[in-house]
Amino acid sequence: MPQTAIAQVVRDLNPARNDRLLIGAECFSDASVYQLDDGSLMVQSLDFFPPLVDDPFTYGQIAAANSLSDIFAMGATPVTALNIVAFPDDKLELSILSEILRGGEDKVRESGAVTAGGHTVRDQEIKYGLSVTGICSTKDLLHNSGAQPGNLLVLTKPLGTGFLTTAMKSQKATEDVSTQAIKCMTLLNDHAARSAVKFNATSVTDITGFGLAGHAKEMANGSDVTLIIELNNLPALPGAKDAYQRGFLTRASASNRDANASAISGIAKENAALEELLFDPQTSGGLLVSLPPEHAESYINEVSEKQGFGCVIIGEVIPRTDNAIVIH
Repeated sequence: MPQTAIAQVVRDLNPARNDRLLIGAECFSDASVYQLDDGSLMVQSLDFFPPLVDDPFTYGQIAAANSLSDIFAMGATPVTALNIVAFPDDKLELSILSEILRGGEDKVRESGAVTAGGHTVRDQEIKYGLSVTGICSTKDLLHNSGAQPGNLLVLTKPLGTGFLTTAMKSQKATEDVSTQAIKCMTLLNDHAARSAVKFNATSVTDITGFGLAGHAKEMANGSDVTLIIELNNLPALPGAKDAYQRGFLTRASASNRDANASAISGIAKENAALEELLFDPQTSGGLLVSLPPEHAESYINEVSEKQGFGCVIIGEVIPRTDNAIVIH
């Protein structure tokens, strides 16, 4: 569903108020936050989508990593997960579903959580994901509304999964390119999130379907700041720019541009491949982290060493201007 449509639906809702619901849908955060009796925080999120790759086990891993990412982005530790499945069991072998669930379970276990059940319905198209519950202390809670002027912006994974999965579906991506894209999408954001807490990050969000532009705009608006993004610093997966130039865009690229272009200044279409990375929808993307400049180098070194993919500084936070995002 396009980003603007989702925003309109949420605005039209009138959910019940509860003093313990600290973060709900109205905040456009990565997950909800509910305060428990002992003062600890329960963090919940849900996500699912159709297959992006042909291998069922790999698809399960990617979908689970994507679902778990929302919990990590809030500084929480996943504790339980529920499978969400739509599957055409009247048309496909159940062995395919078994492999999807096995892939998902692999990532749930890696995260330290436990699968507690789930729900399955028959559908014409396969869909899979997780509803995840995590636990967090108040002091460790991260969210997308605390970025402060003077902070630096770090992106913890390269961009381009939308371009590449589109090419992969058409059998137009090389084995090496596909392997790197899958490695990126199955990588959990646990190390990046824990280090964000350690190095006093002021604001964090994970980059998924709304693309870097959409999630950065939410951070800027929630924090009442402007984000400067250095276009030439944006990291891209191997083969991503080539896939774009060959026309492998998703439909969401256009809707992400439509939803966010008016909040961005500095787009000149001089480097279309780099600019389109702003709007490319990511699956199980990295974290966008706003943190004090004195901690940036230590954060980058620690996370890069632990996760294999290097993270990079892509910009900075300045006081609010007329635009949420300024491209340099």
